[in-house]
Amino acid sequence: MRLTILRRAIQFANMAHELKAKRPRYGFNNSSETSYFDSYADITVHEEMLGDSVRTNAYKDAIFNCNPPIKDKVVLDVGAGTGILSCFCAQAGAKTVYAVEASKIAEQAKQVVKANGLGDKVVVIQGLLEEVELPEKVDVIVSEWMGYCLLYESMLSSVINARDRWLKPGGLILPSHTRMFLSPVSDDEIIIEKVNFWSDMHEAYGVDMSTLLPFARTSMSKDIMVKTITCENILSNSQLVASFDLYNISHEDIVSVQHDFKFHSFGIADLQGFALWFDVSFEVSNQKKQNYPETEKQDDRNGCNAVDQIESSDCKNGNLILSTSPYDPETHWKQSLLYLNAEVPVVQDSKINGKLNIKRCENNHRFLDISLSCSVDDKPETDQTYFMGYELPKNNNTKI
Repeated sequence: MRLTILRRAIQFANMAHELKAKRPRYGFNNSSETSYFDSYADITVHEEMLGDSVRTNAYKDAIFNCNPPIKDKVVLDVGAGTGILSCFCAQAGAKTVYAVEASKIAEQAKQVVKANGLGDKVVVIQGLLEEVELPEKVDVIVSEWMGYCLLYESMLSSVINARDRWLKPGGLILPSHTRMFLSPVSDDEIIIEKVNFWSDMHEAYGVDMSTLLPFARTSMSKDIMVKTITCENILSNSQLVASFDLYNISHEDIVSVQHDFKFHSFGIADLQGFALWFDVSFEVSNQKKQNYPETEKQDDRNGCNAVDQIESSDCKNGNLILSTSPYDPETHWKQSLLYLNAEVPVVQDSKINGKLNIKRCENNHRFLDISLSCSVDDKPETDQTYFMGYELPKNNNTKI
C-alpha cells in the first residue's frame, strides 16, 4: 500500500512539473510583446499545434475546399508559424501567399517553403502584422488565431487589423465564424489528483499533511486549468456564451464577454465548476473532400486517406466545423475549466444560475481576467475570480 501511495506521489509530482502550457508564457513588463513572440520561436509550441491532427486536418480540408475556391487567389496567412497553412494554400492553387510571422520561427518557415518547392508562391515576411506593408490587397485571409478560452493571447485583434487593412471587398476569411460555449461539470478525479492527494502523505511518509486540503482546493480554483473532460463530466446542456462573425466583428466586441446562465442539472452529482470550449466554422463547397492533389492523399503514418482522418470536422450547410467540445475528438485546446472553491451537491433539475464575465487583463491585453458568480437552487451566491496568463495550469491527462 505504501509503495502504491509513493508511486501516486511520484506521478503527481511529474504531472505538476508538466502543468505548464506549451503555448506562450510571458509576464507583466514592458517587453511582454517581445516575450510573447519569442515564445513562438520555440519549436515545442509548433510541435503541439502540428501534433494536433484534428486541428491541422480541419484547416487543410477547409483550404482545399473553401468557397469560393482559393485557386488563383492572393492569400494572407496571419501568424504563419512554421508555414504549414501557407503551404496548404499554395498547394491548393493560390497565386501568391503572404505568410506574416512576427517571431523568429519565420526563418524556419522560409526553409519549409523552400523544401516544398513553393518559393515562387509563398512569401514569408517576418514582422508584426500591424506594421508590415504588403504590395497588394488580398482575396483571402487564413489564420489559426484561437487561444485557450478562445480569446487567450488576443490574436483575434491581429486578424481584425488584417481584415481592415488588406482584405478586398467581398474577400474570404478562414475561419469566418466562431462560438464559445459553457456548461457546468462534475470532475471527481481532479479532486483525487490535486486535493485528496495530500491525505495520502501520512501513510506515504509518516507526516500528516491533511491540513493542506483547504489550501489545495483554493489553489486549484484560483486559475483556469486546461484539461480534457468527457461528455460524462457534463451536468447540463451547454449554453452559447458568445458568437463572432469575423467579417463584422470590431476590436470593442472582444474586450469583454458577458453571459447570464441558467442551467438545470441532469442528475445527482457534485458540481465542481464550469467548462468553456469553442468551435470555428469555415465556408466550404458542397463538394467537400474531393480537391486534394494526388501527392497529398496518403497519410504516411498509417497509410490511410488523410481526408478521412478529419473526424472532428463536421460539414453542415456549407460550413466545416472545427470543434473543441468534450463531445468531439480531443484537440490541443482541450477544454478550459473554472473550478469552484468547494463542490456543491446537485440533484436532477437543480437550478444552476449565475453570471460569467471574460475580459482582457488591464496589465497585459493577451491575458484574461474572468469572474464568475453562481448559485444552486437559489442558495447564497458564490463569487470567484480567475486569471489566465503566465504559467497557465494544464493537466496533460488525455482522458478522464
